[in-house]
This record gives sequence, C-alpha cells and structure tokens, in this order.
Amino acid sequence: MPSPISSRTAIPYIGRFAPSPSGPLHFGSLVTALASHLDAKASNGQWLVRMEDLDPPREQPGAADDILRCLEGHGLDWDGEVIYQSNRHDTYQNCLNDLIARDWAYPCSCSRQDLASMGGIYDGRCRHKQVDLSKPHSLRLKLYDIDDHPSADEIHFHDLIQGSQAQNLRTQAGDQILKRRDGFYAYQLAVVVDDIAQGITHIIRGSDLLDVTGRQLFFFNLLGSQQPAFGHVPLAVQANGQKLSKQNHARAIEIKEASRNLWRGLEFLGQNPPADLAGASTNEILDWGLHYWRRDKIRGLSHLYRED
Repeated sequence: MPSPISSRTAIPYIGRFAPSPSGPLHFGSLVTALASHLDAKASNGQWLVRMEDLDPPREQPGAADDILRCLEGHGLDWDGEVIYQSNRHDTYQNCLNDLIARDWAYPCSCSRQDLASMGGIYDGRCRHKQVDLSKPHSLRLKLYDIDDHPSADEIHFHDLIQGSQAQNLRTQAGDQILKRRDGFYAYQLAVVVDDIAQGITHIIRGSDLLDVTGRQLFFFNLLGSQQPAFGHVPLAVQANGQKLSKQNHARAIEIKEASRNLWRGLEFLGQNPPADLAGASTNEILDWGLHYWRRDKIRGLSHLYRED
C-alpha cells in the first residue's frame, strides 16, 4: 500500500528531481530520482525535472542531455517540460532586487578565508558595513534579526523520512549567499524561487541537503509562500565514508543495466523487492515499486554502497 503523504493531502502533490549537470547519473542520484518519482506517483501527483545548471565552471558539456536519457532509459518519465535554471536569470535578479529593497539582502566583501576565520558560519559582519560595490562582492540573505533573542532563530520542522528536526539559523547556518562574487546566482536563491514558481509541494532528496532545509524554509516564509514538505533519503557512501558523488568519481550507471539498477535502488531504500523481480522489465519493477512504496521503510542518513 502507498505510504501516507502528509497532513496536506488536500493540496495536489507536485514533486521534483533537480540534478546538476556536472556529470552523468551515478547510483546515489538514481536512488534520489527513484524515491522522488515513486513518492509522487504513489500519491497520484506530478513529477517534474529541473536542471540546476547555474555553475558553468563545474558543468560538463552534454551532461544534461545524458541525465535525461538515463532517466528515460530507467522508465522515470517526467511530467511537463524540463526547466533549465540558466534560462531564469532575470527571475532571480528580480527577486534579489525586491529583497534588497526590503533590506533583507546586503552586499558582502568577505572572502573564503574570512569565512574560515569565523569557523565556517558567517557572522553577519557586513550587515552594517559600507562595502565598495566597485570591487567583487557577494549578496547575502539575512537569516535572522540580530536584535532578537537567540531562541527566535530556531527553525523546527518534521521531515517525512527522518522525523523531527531543528536548526538554529544564527549559529548553524549564518546569512546565506544569494549571488556569488563571480556573478553567478547561488543555489539557495534559485532553488527556492523555482520551487515556488513550479508550485512544488513535496521535495524528496538526499540527506546531504537536510542541513540546509531550515534556511530554505525561512526563505519560503520570507517570500510569502507555503512551505513544501521535505523528506530526505539516505546517501550512498563508499567504504572510506565519502559520499558517492560526481566529485568523487562515482561510476556512471548504464542504461543497459536499468532493471538491475532499479531493483538495487528499491533494495537500498528499504522496500525489500523480491529476488525474482531483479530480472524483470523496468516497467514491471516500477509498477511493483509504485504499488508497495512505503516511506516508513526507509531508514538512516547513509548506507554503504558496494559495486559488484
């Protein structure tokens, strides 16, 4: 039976998968795509795909098309057109202009070395500083009111998979970059603006993003939007403890092994697919996954991944 989706069942379910085209899909990204796809379809919802191509220096030519072909080859068909963030710069700038006008965003001249000297959490030192705008600078979002009592900085939310969560925006996040010193729009700006624009109601993604959820929830509120429900699936990690990722040279999954990949993905997500399903077609495996999908079977923040 499908899992309960949340207390917001009256709202049509719209989920999404938003990969970065910095390389081909690996097993960890397939797990995220599979989980978000099944959660949407088990809830009679839509599943959208958005390409987070905001960082050209990290992107690989042709990677976006390869990702889409790989999703199709695994039977993970999406609804509607694919949105490319590189086509939405005007939208992000308009949001930035509004935040600056409302005194919620400010220029920051601090470098990475400055951030390291703060212990990695930005301390707001440029909030009331005169920054030379003719020199490279970033734009940051105020995540808390500096005059408020620290308890007001706490964000609490219920993760659909990981349960109750809390984050202190002042001590665990710090004011977030919305536009980088190099002129590129930042993930924290684009992801929330696009989730609002696409009417996203549920976000199923990897647990490496659990720590940024509190600051994104704050941003949804600031922009006057209803917050989506979030659920974070375990990361696939290597024997050395590193996350399976493109940066760590994770092996690309192959379409010719689609059935095996999907079966292993269901197993990784705790869905306990029967052994005799491993050799079935992708449609049969996805139909089984859809019928038996249960969020409450998913456990943990990470699981060891072994190639065989």
